[in-house]
Amino acid sequence: MDDLYDLAIIGGGINGCGIARDAAGRGASVYLCEMNDLASATSSWSTKLVHGGLRYLEYYEFRLVHEALKERECLWAIAPHIIAPLRFVLPHHKGLRPAWLLRLGLFLYDHLGGRKLLPPTTTLRLGEDVVGKPLQRDLFSLGFEYSDCRVDDARLTVLNAMAARAQGARIETRVRALEARREGEHWRVTLEDRNSGTTRSIRARALINAAGPWVSEVLGVRMGGASKARTRLVQGSHIVVRKLFDHDRAYIFQNADGRIIFAIPYFDDFTLIGTTDRDYQGDPAKVQITAEETDYLCASANAYFSQQIDPKGVVWAYSGVRPLYDDGVSEAKAATRDYVLELDEADGQPPALSVFGGKITTYRRLAEAALEKLAPHLPMLRSKAGWTGHTPLPGGDFPPTGRADLIAALQAAYPALPPALLARFAATYGTRTHQLLAGCASLKDLGQDFGAGLTEREVRYLRDEEWARTAEDILWRRTKLGLWMNPIDVAGLEAFLARGEA
Repeated sequence: MDDLYDLAIIGGGINGCGIARDAAGRGASVYLCEMNDLASATSSWSTKLVHGGLRYLEYYEFRLVHEALKERECLWAIAPHIIAPLRFVLPHHKGLRPAWLLRLGLFLYDHLGGRKLLPPTTTLRLGEDVVGKPLQRDLFSLGFEYSDCRVDDARLTVLNAMAARAQGARIETRVRALEARREGEHWRVTLEDRNSGTTRSIRARALINAAGPWVSEVLGVRMGGASKARTRLVQGSHIVVRKLFDHDRAYIFQNADGRIIFAIPYFDDFTLIGTTDRDYQGDPAKVQITAEETDYLCASANAYFSQQIDPKGVVWAYSGVRPLYDDGVSEAKAATRDYVLELDEADGQPPALSVFGGKITTYRRLAEAALEKLAPHLPMLRSKAGWTGHTPLPGGDFPPTGRADLIAALQAAYPALPPALLARFAATYGTRTHQLLAGCASLKDLGQDFGAGLTEREVRYLRDEEWARTAEDILWRRTKLGLWMNPIDVAGLEAFLARGEA
């Protein structure tokens, strides 16, 4: 007899993993499959922000902004190792939105959500503040500074999967749902294990389609269903260049076409610039940044910064497809970022819920809304509503403002290890760094060094605890060490993984 679960989830992005964590914590038996690696599509290609979405106020999306603003400090509190406050500088561009309108929008931004720890908006004289130095002095004299947060999006996804597993959920990566069909009171999901090439099936009392860019394909082709909702695939691309400024604040720039871009300090050495918004046609797995997008991002940055950049200076670029709900608007930049949950429960059949749209910032609230819809079919989901908002994610069991204290404690516990390495571990693994480093008294205890501070000990931890299997999993999703590693380093890591020693 096939294994029977209360809930089966297709898709290991932030929405699927967030739902799995919440449902498992309420006592449901949960199965989740992801056809590639966790966060291998949309959930690792964001602008790396937990934010309310200042520009959404222009589209009157007050409910979405309110919910997202409330989530900022909630998520910071449960994952302070991978989420941190970030101040944003918005220069006033005399030819675009008037200063009074910007200040009004920021007033709403300060007061729509439950801001408690994050500081409020301030007005800047750019000629007198360090943040004005990188800008073109003759164009920008007035600015505003407000608060949001940065996040490691892929790690947020993985931490939710880890938390779900700790509550009893079964999480399988590189396992594809080939077909899902109703059989009596249950769903039967046929699975292809891409590791072994074998197929099997499971049963579930309810099914969630959280396949991101593939949500319509899963619904129509693999589930044999029809949907009233439509998915709009919107491509968003980012570039990373050598750092353009030395301070720790980010910028948000207005463009003449009505769009905005961010320029964000990225680790110690880089600046992240994005994003674009363009409709996408084709296989979401094959999306790549275009030359036109690269030129657009460079030109947008050059309109503000005195130091000019060009495509030759791009050290890394990434592109993802956002599976937005198609609300019929004419431009991709105006398409809603809100989520839509479509429940199919006709004629007393086992229910199926499909997830359209959504933002990294509101994933936890999306999960709560999804389980609320399924609660009439799975009574255990009526309990413990809201528990994910105050329970730390793995490694996040320390105060939101306590990262410096954690780093100091790690340095005291592992004095033989480099402070920079321990600081990176604190910002990546939080308190679980102690598990990673158990028994380490010297650098030698970390094992083989693959470059950029990546060692055998960390690779083994990522395999054993975080489903990492390939060099790409490790270098670009669990960490961003690929930014510093050369091809020889990467080849050494790939050879190590191929030998099966990890």
